[in-house]
Amino acid sequence: RSVSADWSVTFENPNPCAVKGSSVEFRCSYNYPDREIARKIAWYKGQFIDGDWKRIALSDIPSYQNRSEYLGDLQHNCSLEIQDLQDDDAGYYYFRFDTDKYGRRSKESVYLTVTELKARVNPKRVRAGDTVTLECGASCPLSTTVWFKDGHPVSKPNFTAQAEDAGNYFCAVEGQESVQSDPVTLDVQYSPLNVSVEVSHAGLLTVGSSVNLTCSSAANPAADSYTWYRSTGSSSVLQVGSGQVLCLPSVDLSHSGLYICQSRNRLGENNSTQVLLTVTETDIYRLILLVGIGVKVVFLLLLPLFIIQAWRRWRNSTADTESHDYENV
Repeated sequence: RSVSADWSVTFENPNPCAVKGSSVEFRCSYNYPDREIARKIAWYKGQFIDGDWKRIALSDIPSYQNRSEYLGDLQHNCSLEIQDLQDDDAGYYYFRFDTDKYGRRSKESVYLTVTELKARVNPKRVRAGDTVTLECGASCPLSTTVWFKDGHPVSKPNFTAQAEDAGNYFCAVEGQESVQSDPVTLDVQYSPLNVSVEVSHAGLLTVGSSVNLTCSSAANPAADSYTWYRSTGSSSVLQVGSGQVLCLPSVDLSHSGLYICQSRNRLGENNSTQVLLTVTETDIYRLILLVGIGVKVVFLLLLPLFIIQAWRRWRNSTADTESHDYENV
């Protein structure tokens, strides 16, 4: 039996594309004459079974249980949501509704494409100062994508790389950030940064004592050369060693001065700030300790004498007072 033009099913997004693991909504509306009342609705998926194309109700397909939700009603909204999308969910979907007198199924269909995000960093290895482009690809057009680096949002997909930009990047569809691409790594190479020197002995050094100076830096690739220089206060600078650790097993007065470490890799070099070493002939700390001990010893030796002298003065003063009182009697 034929039906009039008042009967229709309309799909607002007939060719949706969604990422595997995310959700998708088929926005749908249906119409029928005012004299009719919708009694039953159902969504179907087209499948080949034994060589024949058939429409199978989603309610009869086990894999859609607890993943598909009808968002519409029995009036005009026939929208459907499918969650946790899998590769097998791709394909053609149809809608049908029944009134008291007629059954109407959509002539058109919704074709769902399920894709996976593929993150790309171009180029994957750069030098500090080079331009990097982040690309989030899929097998079909997607809505706005967003980027993350080590879990933190990235403001722009194009930027000038610096040392701190090295790390793992992944992309996601905006609004569905829980579904992410596989991470890709950006390798940023740079010459040594933050070159610093650690001294094993703090403070003044005495002649004959030992001290080690250790140089460290941040670099990619790692620093492969360390050179040590000493400035004696004049304009001359002397190279005094190489290697990450400068060992001075027995210092003398000539070791006093400002020390600088130069760290180098194949991309460049950088210097540390100056570190001052001062070598003295006398162990000032031991001298202070001996003086302190001497003061204590002198104090302990003189204290009894002060006490005895004070006692004698008090005794003499008492005797004089008693003698004066006796004379007055």
